[in-house]
Amino acid sequence: MASKKDYLKDVIEHIDVKKHNVVALVDAMENMAFSARDLNRAARIYDMMLKDSGCGIILTLAGSLFSAGLKKVVFDLVNNNMVDAIVSTGAIMVDQDFFEALGFKHYKGTPYNNNDNELRDLAIDRIYDTYIDEDELRVCDETTEKIWNSLEPRPYSSRELIYEMGKYLDENGGPKVNDSVIYAAFKKNVPIFVPAFSDCSAGFGFVVHQTKNPDKHASIDSAKDFLELTKIKQVSKETGIFMVGGGVPKNFTQDIVVAADILDGEASMHKYAIQITVADVRDGALSSSTLKEASSWGKVETTYEQMVYSEASIAMPLIAGYAYHKGNWKNRKAKEFTKFYTVDKVTA
Repeated sequence: MASKKDYLKDVIEHIDVKKHNVVALVDAMENMAFSARDLNRAARIYDMMLKDSGCGIILTLAGSLFSAGLKKVVFDLVNNNMVDAIVSTGAIMVDQDFFEALGFKHYKGTPYNNNDNELRDLAIDRIYDTYIDEDELRVCDETTEKIWNSLEPRPYSSRELIYEMGKYLDENGGPKVNDSVIYAAFKKNVPIFVPAFSDCSAGFGFVVHQTKNPDKHASIDSAKDFLELTKIKQVSKETGIFMVGGGVPKNFTQDIVVAADILDGEASMHKYAIQITVADVRDGALSSSTLKEASSWGKVETTYEQMVYSEASIAMPLIAGYAYHKGNWKNRKAKEFTKFYTVDKVTA
């Protein structure tokens, strides 16, 4: 049988959009057709969000994006004030970003000719054509348990818990990589929400934490999550959403318009919206529902919305890279939404 080292050799590298000026390429797509023209319009709408000083920008993430090499793209969006809040799946933020911040890596694999039984015996997990060391994931599980054990026993929003993970990195020598999204968001006061927080290493940490502390323990308050994200809509004159994938992060972020409307009596729909997805609209699923459909729910305006039917590892660097090299983010002030919740805790 092969050894673990035979599989875990070539590291996934995160693409750096700063090194690739794609403006001319994406501009040329305007005169093409099909998904190329759609992508061009989405890139221009994202650039419009950045030029709109009153617009709060929310990035939503679903799928195995960081394991695929997109982590640095999001890191650069956070670091350059190109996004004001993030709503994500737990796997992306914990099993992929925090995991790498602890010093671990994702490795190039293959979807073909695998002996997945052998991978299981070697404690190697496969994400299509990417490998991850299960033994290292267990360390990530144990680290989240350690963090939960250190907290005051009470309910927390996922935003608070992700903040504590950034704080843990800060107090333990910083991340072991220079592109941790959780750490950058902690330093830049960009809140990160993970609505289905137990569905990742953090959940395993909670299982152990609450088993060991059945009477007094930290827990997750999903309603507080919803309220805290809704507050961003309440304090923002306009909002724009950049959605990569769909699922819970997509719906959670669209729903804050309705929640703000219920609380305030009047709330504007998301002014700008773009979504990258490969989901098929015909099955009626949430991930594939169009932004025009969201307008029927009073969530998204239809003036500046665009669906891009493309795989994220191709489309996201082009859209983000286009906006980065256009440079309109340079005039944008950080909104630092985290300060609405933790003024006394934030590192300036």
